[in-house]
Amino acid sequence: MRVGTVREIKNHEYRVGLAPESVRELAAHGHEVWVETGAGLGIGATDADYEAAGGIIKLSAAAIFADCEMVVKVKEPQAAERRLLRKGQILFTYLHLAPDPEQTADLIASGVTAIAYETVTGPGNTLPLLKPMSQVAGRMSVQAGASALEKAHGGRGVLLGGVPGVMPGRVAVIGGGVVGFNAAQVAVGMGADVTILDRDPEVLERLGIHFEARAKTRFANQANIADCVAQADLVIGAVLVPGAAAPKLVTRAMLSTMKPGAVLVDVAIDQGGCFETSHATTHANPTFVVDGIVHYCVANMPGAVARTSTYALNNVTLPHALAIAGKGWKAALKANPHLAAGLNVHAGQVTYAAVAEDLGLPYVPVAKVLA
Repeated sequence: MRVGTVREIKNHEYRVGLAPESVRELAAHGHEVWVETGAGLGIGATDADYEAAGGIIKLSAAAIFADCEMVVKVKEPQAAERRLLRKGQILFTYLHLAPDPEQTADLIASGVTAIAYETVTGPGNTLPLLKPMSQVAGRMSVQAGASALEKAHGGRGVLLGGVPGVMPGRVAVIGGGVVGFNAAQVAVGMGADVTILDRDPEVLERLGIHFEARAKTRFANQANIADCVAQADLVIGAVLVPGAAAPKLVTRAMLSTMKPGAVLVDVAIDQGGCFETSHATTHANPTFVVDGIVHYCVANMPGAVARTSTYALNNVTLPHALAIAGKGWKAALKANPHLAAGLNVHAGQVTYAAVAEDLGLPYVPVAKVLA
């Protein structure tokens, strides 16, 4: 199969869909790999590195979209890229369609076969292609929040770890999954006063065993969320409903109960955000203020640490890319129901139930597409 990867064009997105090592693996399996010139510069990989790995350098993304059977990316295709997609082409990338009706409509119109990293499953209903970026984003969320808390950045001037004789900052982490766990680890390591909220008693038990007295856990009902938000200097929104829009757990009314200059970091912003007042921001302009509360809502947080993120992502996406390239998309999905769960759009049809439900679109089950 002819496989291509392009330079990401989303604001301050430096990751790349295929690192040179991944290109080498695909080439070793007999596939032809096209790489847009400069695609890997954000991770320190030159065109010469890709050529040494067996890649073929192309001067434009248009050439790759025009002639490659599968395009492997990192972020959802931007409007200019969506115009280049064509019927029968395979797109393998993060999509986050539920809060994005424009992208969904364009993918439907293109006739593309779109497989989303974030809905590919693993044993035990895990999300292995989302996990490494959730780990990165969770750890970065506290780092970003600590910076936003600085007075010069609009925050209330609190050092999360405190100092002897001064209380540490209070951190509330809403959601105890991969993002929340990693956020809590960093916040605890910095010496903050950390509370993690989740609805699953088993998750709360697991977190309690891991953190012991270093972090508190609370059941995530409305009253407890409101109480923790009111007390917090930093709130991390770390909730996820796979493939669907995130629930709005912190309302605008709650902001009036918060300390002026407190910070909200919405890691769920790719799925629409879990704070009512959230809207997506960029690394170039990462924060905004609503009712005296600083919001950090960068939609591609891991892009800031592009090298770490690219290699962590390639570690989990490459086996699936090899399977799709080697067997064809349909045979690969038939052979692996976990990969089949990643199919979101095919030939003008929405094939992921949560996306169809959230956007009010007709739904066609993957099993029917594969039959």
